[in-house]
Amino acid sequence: MKAFEVLGRLNDQGHILLDEPLAVKSEVRVKVIVLISDQDEFEAEDTPIEEVEASLVRALQDAKAGRRIPLEQMWEGIDVQ
Repeated sequence: MKAFEVLGRLNDQGHILLDEPLAVKSEVRVKVIVLISDQDEFEAEDTPIEEVEASLVRALQDAKAGRRIPLEQMWEGIDVQ
């Protein structure tokens, strides 16, 4: 069994509308577990896919160009509790 975590909304009829389609073959039975928050916490925490993709592209370009931060400097200025 495979698991996918996706976001979506319930419409007026109670049907689930996914934000993005699942990359699986169609006409396959699925088991659905629905988590509903009292607040819209799912929206606030998620970074848009476009922003994540752009960040990954920049990181790859930096790595290919040799623009890297030494490992010992990566945690400078970050407070860990």
